[in-house]
Formats: sequence, structure tokens, C-alpha cells
Amino acid sequence: MKNCRPRLHLKGGWLLAILATVIATPAIAQTANFGTFKLSLGFPPSQGTLSGYTGGSFSLSAMSNRDRDRKPCIGFADPKPDHIMILEKDFPRLKLLINSGGNDTTLLIQGPDNTTIRCGDDTGKNKDASIDDRNWPEGTYRIWVGTFNSGVKRNYTLTVQQP
Repeated sequence: MKNCRPRLHLKGGWLLAILATVIATPAIAQTANFGTFKLSLGFPPSQGTLSGYTGGSFSLSAMSNRDRDRKPCIGFADPKPDHIMILEKDFPRLKLLINSGGNDTTLLIQGPDNTTIRCGDDTGKNKDASIDDRNWPEGTYRIWVGTFNSGVKRNYTLTVQQP
């Protein structure tokens, strides 16, 4: 009687392809550290106010050196986005502000097409980051709040405004 155990035959690089897919899964496929929120036109201010904390040694410039307006993308954050913002309609203009008590924070926002990047650093003389931009199509945005230095933990409030 022959051996009745089933045999596993892996042809070519099948296993290697699966491993490469799992390892290369981008940060965009993950959930957010501090949750998901949805905004509709005319949203109340409380709906656009969230909190979290920075931390991590993932360089945001690894995602993009510069944003769509050629602003530098800098800072360090967790590889997972901190927040996921879902815009239920197109917004002509949005302003996102970080308040960490004036600490040196940064922002990176990845748009629904996964290629449009918006980055923010200091707001005037304040070291907290902000982004004030036009033309926000409806869809899912991934938001990373970083710090200028790697591994620094700062509590913050993120405020999204419709000016």
C-alpha cells in the first residue's frame, strides 16, 4: 500500500508571491489608531474635533517627499494612520489644525485616490501643524499626525473646519 498522505505541491514562486503580498501590504490597508469619522457639508464643529497622541519612528517622507503643491512631507509617526476621515460629499475647502500645546507636529493626508498627498508643518509662528486647502473630493482620507523628531509622544487635538 502506498503512502496515502496528501502532498503539497508548490509550483514556481506561489508561496513567495503570497508572502510578498502580505509583507508589502501598505499602511493604507490598515485601520486607524484613533478611529474613523464621517463629515457632511455643514457639519457641526464637535463632529470635526478628535484627539489622539503622536508617536512612532516611521518617516512620513517615506510615503511622499513632497505633496501635490510641492510642500515637503516631514516628521515621524506610526505606520498606521491616526485617523480616517470619510467625506460624504465634495468639500470646496477644508482646514485641519493640530493643537498639541505648541509642540512641533506635522501632518500628512492621503486622499481617496491613494496618490494625492497633502502635507503640513508649522502654522505661522506656532509649531503645531495645519493644512488649509481647496478641492477635497468625497471619499476616504488617511491622516497621520507626526512629530519633527522620531519617537516623541505628544497628546493632541485635531480640528477639521469648513471655513
